[in-house]
Amino acid sequence: MCGIFGLVARRHAPYNGTFLSRSLETLGNRSQSRGRDSSGLAVRSDGDSTITVFKGAIPIGELLDDKRLERCVSETLNKFEGGSNKTFTALGHSRLVTNGSQLNDENNQPVIKDGIVAIHNGIVVNDVELWGDNPELDRTYQIDTEVLVSLIRKYMREGWPLTGAMARAEQDVRGTVATAMLFDDVDALLLATNNGSLYTLTDHENILLFASEKHPLAFVSEKMGLNDTRFSLRQVRAWSGIVARLDTFALEPFEFDTALAAGRSQKHPEKQDRCRINVTPIESECDQIELVQDTALISKAPEAAENKALLEYHPELIAELKRCSRCVLPETFPFISFDDLGVCNYCNNYKIKNQPKPLDNLLAVIEPYRRKDGQPDCIVPFSGGRDSTYALHLIKNKLGLNPIAFTYDWGMVTDLGRRNIARVCGKLGVENIIVAADIRWKRSNIRKNINAWLRRPHLGMIPLFMAGDKYFYYYVDQVKQQTGINLNLWGINPMENTDFKVGYMGVAPDFEKKRIYTLSAGRQIRLLRGVAGAVLANPGYLNGSLLDTTGSFFVRMLKRHSHYHHLFDYYRWDEEEIDTLLFEEYQWERAIDTDTTWRIGDGTAAFYNYIYYTVGGFSEHDTFRSNQIREGMLSREKALQLVELENQPRYPTIKWYTDVVQVDYRHAIQTINKIPKSYPRG
Repeated sequence: MCGIFGLVARRHAPYNGTFLSRSLETLGNRSQSRGRDSSGLAVRSDGDSTITVFKGAIPIGELLDDKRLERCVSETLNKFEGGSNKTFTALGHSRLVTNGSQLNDENNQPVIKDGIVAIHNGIVVNDVELWGDNPELDRTYQIDTEVLVSLIRKYMREGWPLTGAMARAEQDVRGTVATAMLFDDVDALLLATNNGSLYTLTDHENILLFASEKHPLAFVSEKMGLNDTRFSLRQVRAWSGIVARLDTFALEPFEFDTALAAGRSQKHPEKQDRCRINVTPIESECDQIELVQDTALISKAPEAAENKALLEYHPELIAELKRCSRCVLPETFPFISFDDLGVCNYCNNYKIKNQPKPLDNLLAVIEPYRRKDGQPDCIVPFSGGRDSTYALHLIKNKLGLNPIAFTYDWGMVTDLGRRNIARVCGKLGVENIIVAADIRWKRSNIRKNINAWLRRPHLGMIPLFMAGDKYFYYYVDQVKQQTGINLNLWGINPMENTDFKVGYMGVAPDFEKKRIYTLSAGRQIRLLRGVAGAVLANPGYLNGSLLDTTGSFFVRMLKRHSHYHHLFDYYRWDEEEIDTLLFEEYQWERAIDTDTTWRIGDGTAAFYNYIYYTVGGFSEHDTFRSNQIREGMLSREKALQLVELENQPRYPTIKWYTDVVQVDYRHAIQTINKIPKSYPRG
């Protein structure tokens, strides 16, 4: 889930060193939005048979400014222009950390293993299983890409050509793969993908540029004048690739199934003059922290039992609260009231939402957007959660569209969420465009707001912790502009209404609203007044996160959206049907600390739901299950059983959250526990 980019140019191409250097730099800077945790660049010089790799835990923009890298690129280009190099070849990577800490350079890309220099956009979700199935392979690093590289080399040794080795390895892999590879014994650049997150720009004779997305290449094409009729900008379709022969500049497209059908060849010919691979680590000038920590490791840490014991859970006390006789909402719920039969006002004013319009209506809506040439024709916001997964599945398989899945990673998408995204996109062969925020900055903003909140806790200010993710809406529109795709299909569950969050700020529920996440102008004003009062009472909120927070309000509440449709307006939402699909079709991964499939890839939910439940006696789970009761999808007895289980504190995820935002876990939990409760303490 990163950005890959690069180029290869033939010696007598009509492009000088300055042009190639600027093109490479532009591609790198335009790929930085896909990940800033670490980066790397490999430069190949066939004249002296070297592949020189630079990498470190810094953004690609900083790496490209490193004087040693600039000198290497300049010297290689001089050899290229002077005639000693047949081609100029470079490939780069802008990493969003998943498997393997960025503090260990061996986990940063390019990954170097068995004479292969590889960059990889995606996640291999079954890497542990593959290592176990192939005990003859030696695992050296933590990063999942290593097993892909090792498998390709294994199959090359068994006699498979490059194309067959790539296709054979992809058969073993589950997850997403978009990769570029150089070899110490083959004069070739291998490009391949199983989900289409790879594009090329080429004139087919002199130069080839590639990137994870279309828009960096389109930008280079326009800026550098590569936009005449000789050039084509194309997607490398799912389950296909290109081999660029670096001695002749021959470009050989291939399909995975065709390569597999061709079978093995003679033993792979070894290059007489093998390339040396040199690595130069680039150290960051800033303090670095480990960005990823597996929740499974957290649960096994020596201090886990002591930390977990701090978490309160008192279902027997909360059970004493008066609840609605129809749903499961308690008397502590904001703005709740009960009639003579004990039925709450939320039930009495509820309007059935899960009544979809005919699917034919949606088919008529999308028909003008459908592209007959197989090109992507809609954007699907894809958090990796269960509802967006189900929506993506339906849009691809039932509506017959060719979607691009868009993911905004603001630092609170867990590794579990990222792995499930990879499972689905790899299985469907769907391109996944990722915009990664400046995650250190985003997490710093969360930390500032949590620390301010802990000084004077106010339940109405908890949504401030999640303000940073609202830019999702801004970047959806940006991706639409970059891809030239207008149609935007969302998979928002119509029963995820959480009005109680603004209710704690004094905003009464709007029983007439049409969308669960909308607020009328009057309610927005009341919300802003409430927030202003809380800020005046606690000036700690006036911190460096203010710009991020106010911007999130604008893009969420005020920005208008166009060509914007909701799939579940036309398709009935059914939890059992969705969960069955997730596990049977996509081998979805469950969280280790809860049985629910809802919001398990969101690192914030476990923390804020602990606060709501511990202080108020209910959480999002109570509101969701209550809506299911009102829709006739769930009995009250079953809902009571479920919320008791789902409201249990999720220690590993809560600890992960406090760790990554660098909030003191013990202080945070002890402060939350001291907040006056809305129910008897026994």
